[in-house]
Amino acid sequence: MLLGGTLLNVITVALGSAIGMVVGNRIPDKITKGVFQALGLFTLVLGVSMAIKGQMLLAIVFSLIIGTILGEWMSIESAVDGLSDKIKNRLKLENSKFSEGLLTAFLLYCIGSMTILGAIDEGMGKGSEILMTKAIMDGFSSIALASVFGLGVGMSVIPLFIFQGGITLLAYMLGDFIAPEVITELTAVGGILLVGLGINILEIKKIRIMNMLPSLIVIIIMVWISSFF
Repeated sequence: MLLGGTLLNVITVALGSAIGMVVGNRIPDKITKGVFQALGLFTLVLGVSMAIKGQMLLAIVFSLIIGTILGEWMSIESAVDGLSDKIKNRLKLENSKFSEGLLTAFLLYCIGSMTILGAIDEGMGKGSEILMTKAIMDGFSSIALASVFGLGVGMSVIPLFIFQGGITLLAYMLGDFIAPEVITELTAVGGILLVGLGINILEIKKIRIMNMLPSLIVIIIMVWISSFF
C-alpha cells in the first residue's frame, strides 16, 4: 500500500505522544530534567554520526550558508513561533516548549537515512519494512519526547506525513532519478542540524535551527548540479 508505512508512522507517533503527555504530568521535575538532558546528548551523538557520513564537504558548507541566509531572510523561526503561539492560545496551552517539541520531533523523525531510504523503497514498490521498523522506534521515542515537550511532539505528525509521504510520492514518480549521493549528503546536512538542536536542548547556546531548514533543499540542488560536472 502506497504511504502505508508513513500512515503507520503517524499513528505510532500520535499514540506514543498521547501516552507521553499522560505520563509526563506524573513525573517529578528532577526526572524530567534528567530525561531532557539525556535526549539532548542522544541528539548530539545521532547528529554527529549522521554528519560524518557526508562526502561533498564544500556542498554541505555552502548549502548550510545559503540555506541559513534564506531562512533568516524569510524569518522562518519567527513565523513558526507566531503560528505556535496562535495554536497554544487556541488550545489554551501553557507549555512553553511547544515550538521546541515540534522542531525536535520533526528533525528526529524526518531527517535520517531510515526516513529517506524507507520512503524511497516504499515509493518504488520495494516494500515498507524500513518505514514499519522506523514507525515502531518513533512510537517509543515519542513517549519520552512528549513527556518532556508535550503536545508539540504530537503535532509533528503533520510535517512528518507531508515530508515522508512527499518523498514516497516523489519516489513513486521519479524513483529512478534519485541518486545515492543525494541521500548521503542530505543525511549529513540533517545531522549537522541535529547537532545544533542538541545544543539547544542542552541549553548550551540558542541556535535558530528553524532558519537553517532551507539547507535541506539547497543540498539536494547542489548535489544535482554537481552531477553534471
